[in-house]
Amino acid sequence: MEETRVNDAGNMSDMVEKGLVWFRRDLRATDHAALYHALQRCRQVFVVFVYETELLRPLPRVDRRVEFIQQAVTALDQQLWRLKNSHATGLHEEQSDNPFVSPPILIQRHGQSVIEIPKLAHALGAELVFANHDDEPFALQRDKVVSGHLADIGVGLNTFKDHVIFERRELLTQNAQPYTVFTPYKNAWLKKVTTFYLQSYSTEKMAHRLAIPSDAIEMPRLDLAALGFQPSNLAQLALGGGSSQGERLFTDFLTRIDVYDTTRDYPAIKGPSYLGLHLRFGTVSVRRLARQAWLRAKAHSSGAAVWLNEIIWRDFYAQIMANFPHVTGASFKPAYDKIEWENGAVAQQRFAAWCNAETGYPLVDAAMHQLNQTGYMHNRLRMVTASFLCKHLGVDWRWGEAYFAEKLNDFDLASNNGGWQWASSSGCDAQPYFRIFNPVLQSKKFDPDGQFIVRYLPALAPLPAHLRHTPWLADAASLLDANIILGHTYPQPIVDHAQARAATLLRYRCVNSSAIL
Repeated sequence: MEETRVNDAGNMSDMVEKGLVWFRRDLRATDHAALYHALQRCRQVFVVFVYETELLRPLPRVDRRVEFIQQAVTALDQQLWRLKNSHATGLHEEQSDNPFVSPPILIQRHGQSVIEIPKLAHALGAELVFANHDDEPFALQRDKVVSGHLADIGVGLNTFKDHVIFERRELLTQNAQPYTVFTPYKNAWLKKVTTFYLQSYSTEKMAHRLAIPSDAIEMPRLDLAALGFQPSNLAQLALGGGSSQGERLFTDFLTRIDVYDTTRDYPAIKGPSYLGLHLRFGTVSVRRLARQAWLRAKAHSSGAAVWLNEIIWRDFYAQIMANFPHVTGASFKPAYDKIEWENGAVAQQRFAAWCNAETGYPLVDAAMHQLNQTGYMHNRLRMVTASFLCKHLGVDWRWGEAYFAEKLNDFDLASNNGGWQWASSSGCDAQPYFRIFNPVLQSKKFDPDGQFIVRYLPALAPLPAHLRHTPWLADAASLLDANIILGHTYPQPIVDHAQARAATLLRYRCVNSSAIL
């Protein structure tokens, strides 16, 4: 069923007195579905963000994502305040240099949402709680429990689509089944999309209904230390700042989007949008991004069309997880769970070498250094490193998926799972099991001069460009001139490509032909 959107301030006779908006992975105040609907339905709208202890507890005490969230929440508080007062004061949406120039409007809690949300709704006298959908398994279970506790006190939980353009079962095949192949899904997506699905949920005209809690409600501003975390290198990487930083990145990308199709595969140049982190935590609106890409694609921008394709892939993997939840722990194709991956000391040694950027394949090692040092990895390199772990080292894709989940700033369960299953050939519409990336050919094609390699492996910089891809093939004089001792200053290749390829083809023989199709 399609949502309806009312452009006026809502029908006053249908309104309730108080509502509570629960922010989660949607840390912005504009073009926000739940906030929009709350402002329409309620005369007073309170807002809250809960630092979920169940999610924070297992993380390392230095985690860029937690620091990003904390900064985004601080920025959101100020954005909401400016939004509420913009009509009266004429203020604009720019970020203040001082995040504490106004009293807090966003309630912050550090605990379990299943306890904090019902407790707060009761204390505020809220009649309705509003939130945006989250289809990850933990979130679905959490929301089910929260909904039950709210019902016990006579409060309703209303949730809305906000994280993707099309979700769950919005796009179905002619047999009324979810799509499991990307190209037909993309065609259906493009056929269905209209300006309706991409228009903004405008909150500005109704923002005067945002309410400041009474003094009886505690309003702490939680810093990183209060959450039990320490600063990371987020500031050095210029990744913080919340939605204002997301807008700056998008504005910059719009100057490059038309050549995205020709630049996106080369990690040494500025080709990607770098918006993955902001999409993950909703500091930018996916509708705003998709709308710009869609309009430019309609105007025959090949770069915009390719980037829009990436947004559609994101929707595709989200609906796969929603409709086939078994993928979060098992192969989409059950036959691929029969594969006998390396185990014991061999698997541990190979996995450690991969994690620590010591495989002896420069492009793979440089990519892993990028991930470990910055929390980011170029998309082309995500495919190369994932394929290398599964199809060169014979290590279970779930190990790599878990490592990326720990390290990636923009970790998204559906996309990460979909990408790893694609690389290991175990997922829907994945690359064929016999397609095995040659890391040397990938290196020569997408980093021809080794610029990316030497950025993260400076010890290889003295080598001639053509030898940076394969230092083990360098002659003794070249290695001596570069002060490189293979096996000491840089590792020998952990496996031989031809032998690894042959082993992988044997490993995948257990998969029957019907699962490959």
